[in-house]
Amino acid sequence: MVVVTPRRDSSSSRRVIEVFADITCPFTHVGLKRVVEHVDALADPPAVHVRAWPLEWVNGAGLEADAVSAKSSALTDQLGVDDFRGLDPAHWPSSTVPALELAAAAYDVGAATGLAVSLDLREALFERGLDVGEPAVLADTATRHRVGLPAPDESARVQADYDEGRRRGVAGSPHFWVGTDDYFCPALDLGHDTTGLLIARFDPVGLADFFSRIDA
Repeated sequence: MVVVTPRRDSSSSRRVIEVFADITCPFTHVGLKRVVEHVDALADPPAVHVRAWPLEWVNGAGLEADAVSAKSSALTDQLGVDDFRGLDPAHWPSSTVPALELAAAAYDVGAATGLAVSLDLREALFERGLDVGEPAVLADTATRHRVGLPAPDESARVQADYDEGRRRGVAGSPHFWVGTDDYFCPALDLGHDTTGLLIARFDPVGLADFFSRIDA
């Protein structure tokens, strides 16, 4: 697996945590929030760069709403979280590429704006029940964060992230990089029972190791 040394945020001298992820991934929504909470509590926090990993390109089809809803219910019950309270399968994006392109464009404005848009889009989908593939939802998000809205068919930034993720050997969503170390879904220990149902718990050992690398 190819890794890189810490990149410098163009707007500051901070180290950068990178994570390749899809917006419809429920594991990313849970894990990324915990990572951001930890980073925000640091005296000198690194920037968090959420890069596009469109699962519809990786798998040839996007995640299905009913399958994600079932996983989100399992995460809610087993982890005791309230991160999926607004998920509505009736308002599910047919594609995440326009939303991922908007998030990538927000990073052109600055690291803080990029992260804010990345989190906002996931909260809109999972907590406010909005279809983040709808042009009106994307336009409202862009306006609130003062980001130029990419053209509907624009995907150059997503393509660049996807190509970089493939070069590095991204294993799935979310896959984090901190310096030369990489971590796949460090917040969660995931598995399945004998019937194939999802079993999830927070992984305190894996998360502690990941956080210690961030803090170093």
